[in-house]
Amino acid sequence: MPWSWRYEKADGSPIDAPGIGDETWTTQADAESWVGENWRSLVESGVDQVSLLEDGRVVYGPMSLHPPEG
Repeated sequence: MPWSWRYEKADGSPIDAPGIGDETWTTQADAESWVGENWRSLVESGVDQVSLLEDGRVVYGPMSLHPPEG
């Protein structure tokens, strides 16, 4: 089953950031590695948080891409 990310603004609304397609991965680990390597670019594109999907079903999220305030 394909794994994918849903990209969102802080209020939970979906975002279609330029350069971010509907990429899918064959494993959860591959999807998580990709977001770990690309989260800064996602933030620069206006993405605030992401949710991990397996075959369209939310597995977890939303997960903020911003550092915790404190």
